[in-house]
Amino acid sequence: MLRVTGRLLQSCRITLFTRENCGLCSQARSVLSDVWDKQPFAFKEIDIIKPESKGWRDLYEFDVPVIHISKSQQPEEDPNLSSLAVKLMHRFTVEDVEAKMAAVEKS
Repeated sequence: MLRVTGRLLQSCRITLFTRENCGLCSQARSVLSDVWDKQPFAFKEIDIIKPESKGWRDLYEFDVPVIHISKSQQPEEDPNLSSLAVKLMHRFTVEDVEAKMAAVEKS
């Protein structure tokens, strides 16, 4: 099970952009849970429909699920910097996520 954590023991942070009643989002959570079992990471979930997430909704309204993968010590995600993010969208596998995490850790 994914645990929301603020601790910096993990080298990567994954932010999941999601919304209610999203089947692909449920699949994405399952993939991330499988990744977490092998390689824990800091995790944050953002519901793009919430009013405070308007910047993310404007970007990803028709694209969820989206994940951003960053080093855990980097600043929180910012919609204005989304073009610079290491990301995966829609459907992705455990292997896809692990490859992106490895790339982020090496950068």
